[in-house]
Amino acid sequence: MLMPREQTPNLTLPQLGGSQFDLASDDGDLGTVVCFYRGLHCPLCATYLKELDKLTPKFGEKGVKTIAVSSDGEERTQAMADKIEASNLRFAYDLPLQEARDWGLYISTSRGKTSIGIEEPALFSEPGLFMVNKDRSLYYMSVQTMPFVRPHFSELLGALDFAISNNYPARGEYQGAV
Repeated sequence: MLMPREQTPNLTLPQLGGSQFDLASDDGDLGTVVCFYRGLHCPLCATYLKELDKLTPKFGEKGVKTIAVSSDGEERTQAMADKIEASNLRFAYDLPLQEARDWGLYISTSRGKTSIGIEEPALFSEPGLFMVNKDRSLYYMSVQTMPFVRPHFSELLGALDFAISNNYPARGEYQGAV
Protein backbone atom coordinates (compact mmCIF):
# COMPACT_ATOMS: atom_id res chain seq x y z
CA MET A 1 0.00 0.00 0.00
CA LEU A 2 1.28 3.46 -0.87
CA MET A 3 1.93 5.66 2.13
CA PRO A 4 2.25 9.44 2.35
CA ARG A 5 5.82 10.72 2.73
CA GLU A 6 7.20 7.45 1.32
CA GLN A 7 8.55 6.84 -2.17
CA THR A 8 6.08 6.13 -4.92
CA PRO A 9 6.76 3.34 -7.40
CA ASN A 10 8.90 4.13 -10.40
CA LEU A 11 7.03 5.47 -13.39
CA THR A 12 8.88 5.47 -16.71
CA LEU A 13 6.73 5.37 -19.83
CA PRO A 14 6.73 6.51 -23.44
CA GLN A 15 5.19 9.92 -23.90
CA LEU A 16 3.38 11.40 -26.89
CA GLY A 17 5.80 13.30 -29.07
CA GLY A 18 8.48 10.64 -28.91
CA SER A 19 10.06 11.41 -25.55
CA GLN A 20 10.18 9.33 -22.41
CA PHE A 21 8.46 10.29 -19.15
CA ASP A 22 10.43 9.45 -16.01
CA LEU A 23 8.88 10.55 -12.73
CA ALA A 24 12.24 10.36 -10.94
CA SER A 25 13.71 13.03 -13.20
CA ASP A 26 10.61 15.14 -13.88
CA ASP A 27 11.67 18.71 -13.25
CA GLY A 28 8.74 20.41 -11.53
CA ASP A 29 10.11 22.61 -8.73
CA LEU A 30 7.53 21.23 -6.30
CA GLY A 31 6.59 17.96 -7.98
CA THR A 32 4.21 16.31 -10.42
CA VAL A 33 0.48 15.68 -10.57
CA VAL A 34 0.00 12.23 -12.08
CA CYS A 35 -3.52 11.65 -13.36
CA PHE A 36 -4.18 8.01 -14.23
CA TYR A 37 -7.21 7.73 -16.50
CA ARG A 38 -9.20 4.78 -17.83
CA GLY A 39 -8.55 5.30 -21.55
CA LEU A 40 -10.01 6.63 -24.77
CA HIS A 41 -13.23 4.67 -24.22
CA CYS A 42 -14.17 6.78 -21.16
CA PRO A 43 -16.20 9.94 -21.87
CA LEU A 44 -15.81 11.08 -18.24
CA CYS A 45 -12.03 10.88 -18.61
CA ALA A 46 -12.15 13.17 -21.64
CA THR A 47 -14.06 15.82 -19.69
CA TYR A 48 -11.75 15.41 -16.69
CA LEU A 49 -8.56 15.63 -18.73
CA LYS A 50 -9.84 18.68 -20.63
CA GLU A 51 -10.10 20.45 -17.26
CA LEU A 52 -6.58 19.36 -16.27
CA ASP A 53 -5.24 20.57 -19.61
CA LYS A 54 -6.88 23.96 -18.99
CA LEU A 55 -5.43 24.22 -15.45
CA THR A 56 -1.96 22.85 -16.25
CA PRO A 57 -0.47 26.38 -16.63
CA LYS A 58 -1.80 27.28 -13.14
CA PHE A 59 -0.15 24.16 -11.71
CA GLY A 60 3.01 25.21 -13.52
CA GLU A 61 2.92 28.61 -11.79
CA LYS A 62 3.14 26.72 -8.48
CA GLY A 63 6.08 24.62 -9.68
CA VAL A 64 3.98 21.53 -10.40
CA LYS A 65 4.04 19.62 -13.68
CA THR A 66 1.14 17.48 -14.87
CA ILE A 67 0.84 14.26 -16.82
CA ALA A 68 -2.03 12.00 -17.87
CA VAL A 69 -1.29 8.26 -17.90
CA SER A 70 -3.20 5.22 -19.14
CA SER A 71 -2.64 1.66 -20.30
CA ASP A 72 -3.85 2.63 -23.78
CA GLY A 73 -1.31 2.37 -26.58
CA GLU A 74 0.10 5.30 -28.48
CA GLU A 75 -2.68 5.48 -31.09
CA ARG A 76 -5.53 5.60 -28.56
CA THR A 77 -3.58 8.01 -26.37
CA GLN A 78 -3.04 10.35 -29.31
CA ALA A 79 -6.74 10.09 -30.11
CA MET A 80 -7.57 11.17 -26.53
CA ALA A 81 -5.15 14.10 -26.70
CA ASP A 82 -6.70 15.13 -30.02
CA LYS A 83 -10.24 14.67 -28.71
CA ILE A 84 -9.71 17.08 -25.81
CA GLU A 85 -7.59 19.40 -27.97
CA ALA A 86 -4.76 19.18 -25.45
CA SER A 87 -2.33 22.04 -25.61
CA ASN A 88 -0.69 21.93 -22.16
CA LEU A 89 -1.09 18.45 -20.70
CA ARG A 90 1.50 15.75 -21.32
CA PHE A 91 0.33 12.20 -22.05
CA ALA A 92 2.16 8.94 -21.27
CA TYR A 93 0.95 5.56 -22.48
CA ASP A 94 1.45 1.78 -22.30
CA LEU A 95 1.14 1.65 -18.50
CA PRO A 96 1.60 -2.03 -17.59
CA LEU A 97 -1.34 -3.16 -15.46
CA GLN A 98 1.00 -4.58 -12.80
CA GLU A 99 2.47 -1.09 -12.42
CA ALA A 100 -1.07 0.28 -12.18
CA ARG A 101 -1.64 -2.14 -9.29
CA ASP A 102 1.67 -1.07 -7.70
CA TRP A 103 0.19 2.45 -7.61
CA GLY A 104 -2.92 1.10 -5.90
CA LEU A 105 -5.19 1.43 -8.93
CA TYR A 106 -8.13 -0.89 -9.39
CA ILE A 107 -8.35 -3.01 -12.54
CA SER A 108 -11.60 -3.55 -14.46
CA THR A 109 -12.65 -5.94 -17.21
CA SER A 110 -14.24 -4.92 -20.48
CA ARG A 111 -17.98 -4.51 -20.83
CA GLY A 112 -17.71 -4.09 -24.60
CA LYS A 113 -18.51 -0.76 -26.25
CA THR A 114 -19.11 2.27 -24.08
CA SER A 115 -21.88 4.86 -24.42
CA ILE A 116 -19.74 6.68 -27.00
CA GLY A 117 -19.27 3.52 -29.09
CA ILE A 118 -15.60 2.85 -28.28
CA GLU A 119 -14.53 -0.65 -27.28
CA GLU A 120 -13.07 -0.99 -23.80
CA PRO A 121 -9.75 -2.85 -23.57
CA ALA A 122 -9.97 -6.38 -22.11
CA LEU A 123 -8.40 -5.01 -18.89
CA PHE A 124 -7.74 -1.41 -17.86
CA SER A 125 -7.13 0.59 -14.70
CA GLU A 126 -9.65 2.80 -12.98
CA PRO A 127 -8.75 6.45 -12.26
CA GLY A 128 -6.33 7.76 -9.68
CA LEU A 129 -4.92 11.20 -8.92
CA PHE A 130 -1.55 11.65 -7.21
CA MET A 131 0.54 14.62 -6.16
CA VAL A 132 4.13 13.41 -6.00
CA ASN A 133 6.81 15.61 -4.46
CA LYS A 134 10.02 16.35 -6.34
CA ASP A 135 11.83 13.70 -4.25
CA ARG A 136 9.19 11.17 -5.47
CA SER A 137 7.52 10.94 -2.06
CA LEU A 138 3.74 10.74 -2.01
CA TYR A 139 1.97 13.92 -0.94
CA TYR A 140 -1.63 13.25 -1.96
CA MET A 141 -3.61 10.46 -3.57
CA SER A 142 -7.19 9.66 -4.49
CA VAL A 143 -8.04 6.33 -6.10
CA GLN A 144 -11.43 5.38 -7.51
CA THR A 145 -13.14 2.07 -8.19
CA MET A 146 -15.51 3.76 -10.65
CA PRO A 147 -15.21 6.48 -13.29
CA PHE A 148 -17.50 8.78 -11.29
CA VAL A 149 -16.97 11.38 -8.52
CA ARG A 150 -13.37 12.45 -9.02
CA PRO A 151 -11.39 15.12 -7.14
CA HIS A 152 -11.59 18.63 -8.61
CA PHE A 153 -8.35 20.03 -9.95
CA SER A 154 -9.30 23.53 -8.79
CA GLU A 155 -9.54 22.24 -5.21
CA LEU A 156 -6.12 20.62 -5.53
CA LEU A 157 -4.72 23.96 -6.74
CA GLY A 158 -6.19 25.70 -3.70
CA ALA A 159 -4.86 23.00 -1.39
CA LEU A 160 -1.39 23.47 -2.86
CA ASP A 161 -1.54 27.20 -2.08
CA PHE A 162 -2.37 26.36 1.55
CA ALA A 163 0.25 23.59 1.75
CA ILE A 164 2.99 25.81 0.33
CA SER A 165 2.24 28.86 2.48
CA ASN A 166 1.89 26.78 5.67
CA ASN A 167 4.59 24.19 4.98
CA TYR A 168 1.82 21.62 5.47
CA PRO A 169 3.10 18.02 5.46
CA ALA A 170 1.53 15.02 3.75
CA ARG A 171 -1.00 13.41 6.10
CA GLY A 172 -2.01 9.80 6.71
CA GLU A 173 1.57 8.69 7.37
CA TYR A 174 1.04 6.94 10.72
CA GLN A 175 1.57 3.18 10.57
CA GLY A 176 1.71 2.23 14.26
CA ALA A 177 -0.82 0.46 16.44
CA VAL A 178 -4.30 1.96 16.67
